[in-house]
Amino acid sequence: MHALPHHYTVTSSIQPDGDAQLVSGDLPPLASLPPKEFGGPGDRWSPEGLFAASVVDCFVLNFKAIAEASKLEWTSLDAKTEGVLDRSDGKMKFVSMTTTARLVAPTGTDIDRAKRMLEKAEATCPISNTLNCEHRLIIEVSLA
Repeated sequence: MHALPHHYTVTSSIQPDGDAQLVSGDLPPLASLPPKEFGGPGDRWSPEGLFAASVVDCFVLNFKAIAEASKLEWTSLDAKTEGVLDRSDGKMKFVSMTTTARLVAPTGTDIDRAKRMLEKAEATCPISNTLNCEHRLIIEVSLA
């Protein structure tokens, strides 16, 4: 890991009849429009979807790094994050984020240890740590 602080810059541009184009460094542009709930077409990423995506992506990538450093063998991790947008204190904002993680590990894996690593992945995720809303982690571990 590089020394902190890290800086991330994303630019956005939009025309009256077009998508917002998100650009960062050498990454491919990403088209963005409002979600269906705000009158958008629902066929592009939206700020709301990207926000939930950042939570789940940080979690799974953090778990991958922790499992590798801890020599935990695992087969697959499927995770989803559901964000709930509502009014609170007179403002529209996310009031909760729930991440459900389904880990499959080889037979003989210590399930409690695997659960602790999933919990650590959530607890050390900078995106989750930045949330100003309730956030929960639901864990399922199975052996195969």
